[in-house]
Amino acid sequence: MSNSAKMIQQAAPGLRSSEASEGKSVYRLRRLKEKANDVAVGAILPFFILIVWQAAGDLGWISTGFLPTPLRILEQFQSLLASGELSTNLAISLKRAFIGFLIGGTIGLVFGFFVGFIQKLESLLDPSFQMLRMIPHLAIAPLIILWLGFGEASKICIIATGSFFPMYLYTFLGIRGVDQKLFEVAQVLSFSKTKQIFRLILPASLPSVLLGLRLSVAISWLGLVVAELIGSQQGIGFLINYGKQNSNAELIFVGVILFAVIGKTIDSFVRWLEKSWLSWRDSYQG
Repeated sequence: MSNSAKMIQQAAPGLRSSEASEGKSVYRLRRLKEKANDVAVGAILPFFILIVWQAAGDLGWISTGFLPTPLRILEQFQSLLASGELSTNLAISLKRAFIGFLIGGTIGLVFGFFVGFIQKLESLLDPSFQMLRMIPHLAIAPLIILWLGFGEASKICIIATGSFFPMYLYTFLGIRGVDQKLFEVAQVLSFSKTKQIFRLILPASLPSVLLGLRLSVAISWLGLVVAELIGSQQGIGFLINYGKQNSNAELIFVGVILFAVIGKTIDSFVRWLEKSWLSWRDSYQG
């Protein structure tokens, strides 16, 4: 073999590696462009609505006392931001939502895990949980406030109550939905109970658990709205109530928009977790 042929042969792995890296870079760039295009397309309708909304207010077609223009809402947002009220109340709301979700979601995960594993517990607990799950937040919130007062405990309890049920239900369904054939394979491989749990049941039920996590986070955020609107002296819900009492529509819109934007941000983060943790599934099309 000639020296030139040997040199080409030695350089081949490096060339293939370089080509693979370039291919990945091109793919990532293409994906980034596709996402940017999706964002641009998705922004067309909201942008058009904002323009029409602002024009209608400026031309006097709508009453700005009832439906303030986007610029007036932006001015109110800047005023709250400059005074520090926005950051203070937002931090309080986020803290409440996080603590309530952590308590309710964790308890739901534990109960879903054990009820999914133990059939006797399903017969004992699941009918009661399913009945309680059908009670709306607005129906049970006054009772919780009556028991616990208007302090932080009642608000966190309302949030935790809502976050419990999605986490419980989807953890339970995820465990019960594991294919029986996988257990037969585990028996052939002589898996212990611990190995069955950590190498079989938990990975197989993870998609359902993550769906429960996503719904639980969403319900926690809705529970926060209910808790703060019913009785609160701080938080984004308090700002909305304060705006209602003082006929300040701009303040109400700021609170509503904050709830929507932060809720969407949290939901997007959980979806990103789903994509990261479920990338091994061929069927996943997130």
